[in-house]
Amino acid sequence: MVQLMGCILAAKLGYSALFFASFLAATIVPFSSEAILAGMLLGNFEVVTCIVLATAGNWLGGMTGYWLGYMGKWEWLEKYFNIPKERLNNWHKRLNRYGVVLAFFCWLPSVGDFIAVGLGFIRSNMAMVALLMLVGKLIRYMVVAWLILEGKLLF
Repeated sequence: MVQLMGCILAAKLGYSALFFASFLAATIVPFSSEAILAGMLLGNFEVVTCIVLATAGNWLGGMTGYWLGYMGKWEWLEKYFNIPKERLNNWHKRLNRYGVVLAFFCWLPSVGDFIAVGLGFIRSNMAMVALLMLVGKLIRYMVVAWLILEGKLLF
């Protein structure tokens, strides 16, 4: 069903649907860009273009999360989201322990968005975050596209 919706959206909106779906999927909005990618690849859209647009949209969405974290303050999390200071300190230590390397894992479902925001909160090097996040997301979409085309990933 999701694959059918992806095919319909892709047919009507073309490559822009994939870009925007990928962008939204990299934010806290629960959305699957893979369904749109599958619809497009199975609908004979150009593979490299699909991978590049999905990666670009998802990367820009991830960098938006980084930027939002960069603009945020730890005190706001405690005050407005009622998160205990001890829990915030634990997250701060974890993020600092692994540092910018975590950016590579921003492609992970569910936690990737929070990694990007967290890296912004701790003011990780933006250039390194951008590079590692881009590489991770590119590899992800290459693997997903391959699995879709090989018929090993169905929605």
